[in-house]
Amino acid sequence: MNYKMERRNFLQKSVLLSFLPWVKGNRQEKGIASSDRTYWVHIMDKIAAPILKNMSKGELRKNMIIAYSPTWDHRASDVAYMEAFGRLLIGIGPFLALPDDVSSAAAREETNIRKRMKEQTLAALRHAADPLSPDYLYWGSPTSKQPLVDAAFIAQAFLIAPTALWEPLSAETKMNYIREFTTIRQITPPNNNWVLFAATIESFLLYIGKPFDAARIDQAIAKIQSWYVGDGWYKDGEKFHFDHYNGFVIHPMLIDVMRVNLAKGRLSQADFDLAYKRMQRYASFQERYISPEGTFLVVGRSSTYRVGLFQPLAKLALENALPEGVSLAQVRSALTAVFRRVFVSSTFDRDGWLTLGLVGANQANIADSYSNTGSMYLTSAAFLPLGLPASHSFWTDADADWTQKKAWTGQVFPKDYAVDF
Repeated sequence: MNYKMERRNFLQKSVLLSFLPWVKGNRQEKGIASSDRTYWVHIMDKIAAPILKNMSKGELRKNMIIAYSPTWDHRASDVAYMEAFGRLLIGIGPFLALPDDVSSAAAREETNIRKRMKEQTLAALRHAADPLSPDYLYWGSPTSKQPLVDAAFIAQAFLIAPTALWEPLSAETKMNYIREFTTIRQITPPNNNWVLFAATIESFLLYIGKPFDAARIDQAIAKIQSWYVGDGWYKDGEKFHFDHYNGFVIHPMLIDVMRVNLAKGRLSQADFDLAYKRMQRYASFQERYISPEGTFLVVGRSSTYRVGLFQPLAKLALENALPEGVSLAQVRSALTAVFRRVFVSSTFDRDGWLTLGLVGANQANIADSYSNTGSMYLTSAAFLPLGLPASHSFWTDADADWTQKKAWTGQVFPKDYAVDF
């Protein structure tokens, strides 16, 4: 064998040997379900860290680096702080509600992360509603309406994870929130998905046994029901919008509002069950949005909220109520693939804040006129399944191909038909 051939063989073997550890690690990362959970926890913690670290010390206003859309409409700029905090709470609440687990090294590490995040979140919640805190949030006025949106996300988080977020608060802090939630009635929502923001706040007050405005709840439910167009889709007001607001807001908030009112005897089981079936149908579309490569349909406004659009799919996974034919494993596998496409290093700026855009740092042009850095944190809603313990089959079942991956690799996959409810 001559020198050139020996050198070529040596280089080929060297390349192969250097590649093997990556293959092994990649297989472990993709093939062992628990590694998906570790990855989800890591990304969620990375998203939450700049907000919780600062706000727990009353330093969010001092240190948050805010970017505004190139077409920013110049609404009150400090809405950004409530947007960041309120939207983050949606996704992290169920994770914070889990009990400690010290059964393994990985479990202990996760428990330590949860303890830190919960301590920081409770401290931040105190600051958010304390008029004497430097991080007291801006709660709006009759002419500055944006805070209605994000106050509702805080209320929704309280409903989703009361044992982690509401019950541990001091009596004084609870009264502060009740005061703010009552005062915010001065904001009249426009005739679109915003009616659910008012209804969510009032439903939380109903949930904790405080005086509530029944009209803001009942009118919202009636309007959303009247906007149903079929096959799991609602209009967003009088006209249909082909965007992701059925996912960002309409389905999940409607269900949370209706669940409280059902429990309090103000809603029929039949109405709730019908709305829930419609959310399941919509979630079946969401699972089919995800391509074999882990990309998804980018359409309509608020695309910078990223994976927050998958809130219905994530919520149904959390509640063990996925649509028929959609398994927990395929949802976990599909969402993990999406997360890996979206949360690349450049999707975060050098200080750890989410950028304006979808993937990376060069898409600020798609940020809507109402969007700023704080708006981006609705993406946390896709992390709801972290409220399932590590022992749950969502995490332990083997990886599974999702519908589009089956379709485009020649596998058998289910046909899809419209529903009549």
